[in-house]
Amino acid sequence: MKLNIFPTPDEVLSALAEYFIQVANDAIAARGRFSVALSGGSSPKKLYELLASTSHADRVDWTKVYFFFGDERNVPQDHADSNYLMAKKALFAPLMIQGENIFAVDTSLTPNEAAQKYAEQIAEFFNDEEMSFDLVLLGLGDDTHTASLFPHTAALNDVTPSVKANYLPEKDIYRITFNAPLINEAKNIAFLVYGEGKAPAVYNALEAEEDVELYPAQLIDSIVGEVQWFLDEAAAANLEEEY
Repeated sequence: MKLNIFPTPDEVLSALAEYFIQVANDAIAARGRFSVALSGGSSPKKLYELLASTSHADRVDWTKVYFFFGDERNVPQDHADSNYLMAKKALFAPLMIQGENIFAVDTSLTPNEAAQKYAEQIAEFFNDEEMSFDLVLLGLGDDTHTASLFPHTAALNDVTPSVKANYLPEKDIYRITFNAPLINEAKNIAFLVYGEGKAPAVYNALEAEEDVELYPAQLIDSIVGEVQWFLDEAAAANLEEEY
C-alpha cells in the first residue's frame, strides 16, 4: 500500500490523472490494451473531466482503453444518478470513445440478472482467464464503504471474484457491484479521497481495528499489485502512523 498525500484536492486530482496515464500507457505497451473499472460520484467526475481536457486527452491511445464500472446504481442509464451517464458526459463523449470500448451494466434487467450478465461479460473480455483489471478506481464513503460494498451487506462475505447485486436494507435498494475478491485481482487499485469530511472514514479504512463488516474498505488488498491512496491533507488528517 502506498499513500500519496497532497495539500489540495486539485493536486490530488492532477497526481491521479498522471498515475492513470502512466498505468494506461504501460498496459498498452505490455499487452496492447488497458482495462479500467471506473467509480462513480462527484470526485471521480472531476478526474474524468481532467483526463478528457486538452492538456491530457492526447496522452493516451483511447482506442485501446476498455471501460468497465466497479459499481452501478439500479437506475436506467439515462437517469441522473447513473454512474454510466456521469462517465459518458465527463469522459466518453468528450473523447469520442466508441461503444465497443464501453461495458456498461444493463440496468434494464433485474439486479441479479444484471450482475450475472456483467460477470459473464467480464469473464468473456478476459477470455475466461484471470479477471485482472489493469486499474480499478475506487472512492470511499463516509461509512467506509467502497464501490457498493456497504457495511453489513451480503457481498462482504464473498470469496470468489464476481459481480453481485448487493441489497442495502436501510435504503431498500440494490446496487450492482464488483465484490472485493474481483477488485483485489486488479494489477493496480487507486482510491481517490479528499476533503475533511472523509478523514474519519480514511482512518477507519487504514488504521482502525479490523472489522470488515463495519468498515468494508478494509477488504481491499491487491493480490498481484499495489493499492495506492490519493488523498489531500484534510482527508489524511486523522492518520497517526507514518507512511
